[in-house]
Amino acid sequence: MTVSVLVPSSLVREAEDKREATRKLGSVARAATVFRCDRLVVFPDPEGERRWGGGFVETVLSYAATPPYLRKEVWGERDELEYAGVLPPLRAASRTGSGPQSSGSLRQGIVTEVGPDGRVRVNCGLQHPISLAAPEREFDEGERVTVRISSRRPVRAKIVDEPPPGFEVERADLSGVLGREDAGVRIATSRHGTPVTVGRMRTLAGRPDRDGVTVAFGAPERGLPAMIGIDVNDLPRWEDADALPSREVADGSDPGFDLWLDTVPNQGSEVVRTEEAMFATLALLNCRE
Repeated sequence: MTVSVLVPSSLVREAEDKREATRKLGSVARAATVFRCDRLVVFPDPEGERRWGGGFVETVLSYAATPPYLRKEVWGERDELEYAGVLPPLRAASRTGSGPQSSGSLRQGIVTEVGPDGRVRVNCGLQHPISLAAPEREFDEGERVTVRISSRRPVRAKIVDEPPPGFEVERADLSGVLGREDAGVRIATSRHGTPVTVGRMRTLAGRPDRDGVTVAFGAPERGLPAMIGIDVNDLPRWEDADALPSREVADGSDPGFDLWLDTVPNQGSEVVRTEEAMFATLALLNCRE
């Protein structure tokens, strides 16, 4: 199941300085890692941006998602990363296979040298870059690859066509992401949405369509309805808790959400921060029957 999380370019609009903005993005990255999100998408909200917009948000999140052993080589020195030291460690769990062809742990690597003999040298966090056979295609220096390590002493590893641990970061429009084949159930979070209940969560957890879920969040003091121009009184309601609402073609204002949910019903604070809403929402969606 593909889990995609969508956050706006105005995500850090209330931060007092770059350090605080970086720290907030670190909490977002932690939530994405804890709940095994596959994709973290930054969608444009130019009207809500202040000092730090989509470029800053994407860069810091991408840096956070990069394994520590590759960060210096991949990113070097950048102004957006001035306070990268406040980012919490993500420690994305390595996926381990069980068969003879898939045993071992996955690690992200970067190609440091391309040889003439069909081999490449890859830095994947071991003591030295390792020489590996290129599997039936050409690689470029600086390209990121996934390496499956089956033994460290002696080193036995190979490049595989699999996603590494953690999540990938990209920038894209809401409508484009919601229209993807692996979007699954498309959820917008809002305090004005339908409150979650045990019955509704049971229906979500037991749905036959388990190929994916896409969930979008707003920004401080600027929710998703305001971003896409929908009156909160016009949000669709989930009336029958025993069945998911039927999909409808999006109109000119709605980019294509299936559900508008209030995942923190009866909230005790006037404002639930985006990173707090992520932990609350993804914990609910992580439930199984």
